[in-house]
Amino acid sequence: MSTLEETLSWTGIPVPVALKSLGHEENSAIADFTRAVVDAKTEGFEELYHAIGMIVKYIPHFIVIPLMVEHIKPHIAAGVCRSMGIDQAVHYANDLPLEYFSEVSRHLDNELMGQLLAKMKRHQAEKVIQYELRHHLSHMLDIAFHLEHRLLELIARQVTLPDRPDELMNHPQREIIEKIRALQ
Repeated sequence: MSTLEETLSWTGIPVPVALKSLGHEENSAIADFTRAVVDAKTEGFEELYHAIGMIVKYIPHFIVIPLMVEHIKPHIAAGVCRSMGIDQAVHYANDLPLEYFSEVSRHLDNELMGQLLAKMKRHQAEKVIQYELRHHLSHMLDIAFHLEHRLLELIARQVTLPDRPDELMNHPQREIIEKIRALQ
């Protein structure tokens, strides 16, 4: 993966073919420029996320949750979640609709998602894991690296993994697949 592809991977937008053919120096220059643009255009967002997190502490969940789902895009909700402590964030995570929480989870790092799932109500965490396994298996396997044993056992009961050794050998999630397979 080139420097530019790595820099832009979080966007989910593929790098144009014309940029892929550039040399290393040009590729690095565009990656640096892209980072500078993103930093300039997102300056102050962390303070905003923190402020929203502080404000919602004082608003009842039954008001915040519907407003969040209807008016706050998942990537913004994820920014607010990152600024909250795990204990505050898990209260919202337990009450969010499954599809919305799934969208939010794609904007959180896998370690944070593992911590959230570990602290969520057992039934809700199981629903999230089952949903992710059905709809976003690769994403769930990335999160699985950061899950505690009881949640890995749940995954092991729910998933069928590649069985051919040659397919598994080059799989980017080989390590977690082997760990889950050992629990099956």
